[in-house]
Amino acid sequence: MTTTTGPARAPLPLLVLGHGRDLATERGVECPGDLPAPSDPGLVARARAAKEALGDRVFVLGHHYQRDEVIEFADVTGDSFKLAKEAAARPDAEWVVFCGVHFMAESADILTADTQTVVLPDLAAGCSMADMAAIDQVEECWDELVEAGVADVTVPVTYMNSSAAIKAFTGRHGGTVCTSSNARTALTWALDRAGRGGKVLFLPDQHLGRNTYVRDIGGALEDCVVWDPHRPMGGLTPEQLRDATMILWRGHCSVHGRFTVEAVEAARQAIPGVRVIVHPECRHEVVELTDEVGSTEKIIKTIAAAPPGTAWAVGTELNLVQRLAAQFPEQRVVFLEKNVCYCSTMNRIDLPHLVWALESLVDGRVVNPIRVDPDVAHWARVALDQMLALPGETSKD
Repeated sequence: MTTTTGPARAPLPLLVLGHGRDLATERGVECPGDLPAPSDPGLVARARAAKEALGDRVFVLGHHYQRDEVIEFADVTGDSFKLAKEAAARPDAEWVVFCGVHFMAESADILTADTQTVVLPDLAAGCSMADMAAIDQVEECWDELVEAGVADVTVPVTYMNSSAAIKAFTGRHGGTVCTSSNARTALTWALDRAGRGGKVLFLPDQHLGRNTYVRDIGGALEDCVVWDPHRPMGGLTPEQLRDATMILWRGHCSVHGRFTVEAVEAARQAIPGVRVIVHPECRHEVVELTDEVGSTEKIIKTIAAAPPGTAWAVGTELNLVQRLAAQFPEQRVVFLEKNVCYCSTMNRIDLPHLVWALESLVDGRVVNPIRVDPDVAHWARVALDQMLALPGETSKD
């Protein structure tokens, strides 16, 4: 093991999960509208030194929604599945430091070699959407679909933004994973597999499922029902389940779910000629009023390809919108909704946590390793492999 010598390092302002909070360092717990000032320049130097000491043994991944001070140290940036695939393509990297949220790190652990270890700098970086579908709730839902007599014609499709356990459930029941880029392809495959009168159980984001079925496939809104895991039989009758085509889990993104019709109307009034582009995790009534709908990667590519002078109101996470505004100053890029904060869980990964993770590796300690149970990983991989076998784009969400 390589060792380094040098001056003693000051302790970092980190809190153990479940043991209090410090709003000065746990950014995203409360959001006044602007992030605190950039991290201490000393931490920047420490991050550079640690990354240089580790060399090719470490591979740092940065999700698009991460803050700039973290993105600066990412070897690759992108969306969750793209990043997991990038990690799998670097088998020589001993450690994969995933600057994202927990389900993303799980996917990276599933796809990388057993000799690699995935590290999440802060275990509190979860995903509220993924947490809305717990495995015991989903298993209970399936039992009730069996009781209602519709499970044998139902194919589960889970969004990439779900836990490894939910992906494994999907794999065990013959379903597939999807991203927001290939949701139409995945949903078409699942409906064909279900056959005439068949159904899809779409987890965990109701809005992506509804928007894909209605807008991209041409289905009817009345074919969609919402399963509420907190109510008996999901709050539905057997007749409603038998009549439905899309059984949508009652889950949503805490950021994208807050964009409003009023925000779209206000943007059009305030900015003449503005084009509104949003993520398909937004509510259906919002999506219906926009000019463009697409994954994070599509949003980036659309704005990058737009002519100078174009005005865009963007409905996705604020870190990314601000980064796009800085990257394309020849255009006017504004945040669609004034009353939405940054993704609080994504912002748990700050520079102090990243420095702590990297310096710990330099010292020979692996902190916050993400390890998926082998059986769960096997069945989740079955669902992921089914997605990879679908035609078209599968590498971005």
